[in-house]
Amino acid sequence: MKVRIIHVPDMLKAASRKKEATVFMIPSFDKKSELEALIKGEKYYIHTYGCQANVRDEETMRGLLDEIGYRQTEKPEEATLIILNTCAVRENAEDKLFGEIGNLKRLRKQNKNLVFAICGCVVEQPEILNKMLRTFKEVNLYFGTHEIVNLYELIYEARTNKETIVCVQSKAGEVIEIEPVSRSNRYKAFVNVIYGCNKFCTYCIVPYTRGKERSRLFEGVINECRGLISQGYQEITLLGQNVNAYGKDLSEGKDFADLLEEVAKLGISRLRFTTSHPGDFSSKMIDVIAKYPNIMKFIHLPVQSGSNRILKAMGRRYTREQYLALAKEMREKIPGLALSTDIIVGFPNETDEEFKKTLSLVDEVKFEAAFTFIFSPRKGTPAAKMEDKVSKETKTKRFQELVKHLEKHIEARSQAMINKTYSVLVDGVSKTDKNMYSGYTEENKLVHFKACDYLIGKIVKVKIIESHTYSLIGEIIDG
Repeated sequence: MKVRIIHVPDMLKAASRKKEATVFMIPSFDKKSELEALIKGEKYYIHTYGCQANVRDEETMRGLLDEIGYRQTEKPEEATLIILNTCAVRENAEDKLFGEIGNLKRLRKQNKNLVFAICGCVVEQPEILNKMLRTFKEVNLYFGTHEIVNLYELIYEARTNKETIVCVQSKAGEVIEIEPVSRSNRYKAFVNVIYGCNKFCTYCIVPYTRGKERSRLFEGVINECRGLISQGYQEITLLGQNVNAYGKDLSEGKDFADLLEEVAKLGISRLRFTTSHPGDFSSKMIDVIAKYPNIMKFIHLPVQSGSNRILKAMGRRYTREQYLALAKEMREKIPGLALSTDIIVGFPNETDEEFKKTLSLVDEVKFEAAFTFIFSPRKGTPAAKMEDKVSKETKTKRFQELVKHLEKHIEARSQAMINKTYSVLVDGVSKTDKNMYSGYTEENKLVHFKACDYLIGKIVKVKIIESHTYSLIGEIIDG
């Protein structure tokens, strides 16, 4: 099949931070009625990999597709539009993607009208995009995170011109207010407050795939949250690659602490946010979290390493001592706080002594949860070019030792919760036991318990009766 290149990724352009972001609504597509007639009665299938930002992207795409008459299906064989919405943070995400393409490519052979699309962060890496173009002839549409706004036009072109369309533009990015949105949950909602990242940690591909930091207007976020509350939502999570940077690019004179406080004042039952960079976490933010009971006492604060040399090599912009001081201030000002983190094992040339410093930091902070990773080089990032003398076996051994240290503290926290009562928002039937329901405490601890369907979306009191490392068993006590 002929390949038509509209835009291809360029890492140099992706790293640019010169252009000011603009705010605008989704542009009109002059062939929208033709597209609606073309796909009338047809179905779409979306599979999303990765973080909450990707989930939010899926909700945006579903909103656009629902508006023009597509119907969603969970069975890809029923669809005339398949979208794999990808994540590029870890290498195993790519492996899963390639396996899924292999499983689905037969459908393209069976239905020549099928638009088989790959979008998201993976395709914004030039080497991987070129590999997919060479390997997967069945895929006929590639688009990046900045092209969701042009979704109608891209689908129309792929459907009518019988070409493989490549539209992956590397740029600083804009703030685009897209309506409508099809939420994936009726009671818990993600709300974007800032896009992109300017930190350029040496191991991370996100600043290249997601563009520069660009904040939504203050009132736009407040109005969206107010609307969600009026619709009966119980929990809102404010999203950004670095929410703490909110407002720095605006002239409104407001920062993330101001935004967090204003949303809390709206009266949402539960308010969360993610993700935070330690270098931008202010005492003002801590005070706001402590002040409002509806701001959940759970903070995700990635540390990545306990070694100052490794932190500097990672480009993290804070020291071990600064991180520990911040964690101490949080614990002192916010009673009952639960802290989670991200840690990378085996960054290029990490020594045994430097790894032990990470273990000692874990033992000092006593995290309640953590995402742990063995270093995975991302092409185009500075860390991918570093000579690495640490063997795979050493990295694996360190990873296992780190997990043991973390689990010791996580288990202790879980044990301490037994016979205590917590507020839990009921999500639905448990994914691991169909006879149980599940939900999360305010501290983001997963709890399983017996319940009924009518409690889904409600906040109930649950007494913890049994502890496991990563989840709890409880019983509803308020009838």
